[in-house]
Amino acid sequence: MARTSAPWRDLPDYNGSWKTVYTRFRRWQLSGVWEQILEQVSAEPDFENVMIGATIVRVHQHGAGAKGGSI
Repeated sequence: MARTSAPWRDLPDYNGSWKTVYTRFRRWQLSGVWEQILEQVSAEPDFENVMIGATIVRVHQHGAGAKGGSI
């Protein structure tokens, strides 16, 4: 939610009350929990499960079906 700037109220119902989730997130942020998690996760990256989102991958115009000149 914080990364995508989506409203906390848009959380799915199975997560519980958005206010409770936000309060927990904020407490963890202030106490440094997120920094500890990121340190542990980035300590020894194994790159076994690396994924590239389609939102950052662009296809060249020739591969996207753009009209071109004669071949």
